[in-house]
Amino acid sequence: MLRFRRMRSLQKFAAVHASVYDHFNQERSLSTRTNFKLNRAAALAEWRGLGAV
Repeated sequence: MLRFRRMRSLQKFAAVHASVYDHFNQERSLSTRTNFKLNRAAALAEWRGLGAV
């Protein structure tokens, strides 16, 4: 938090970080390994597709 000189920069970072974190953070203990790996692969494919644009 101390690295941000302006509150606006911190808010922008927090908004982006929250959306990315929510996209990739899945409760591992609540799903089977196969289902977890499929969801993880789909999330990575979507992320790579967004990064390629």
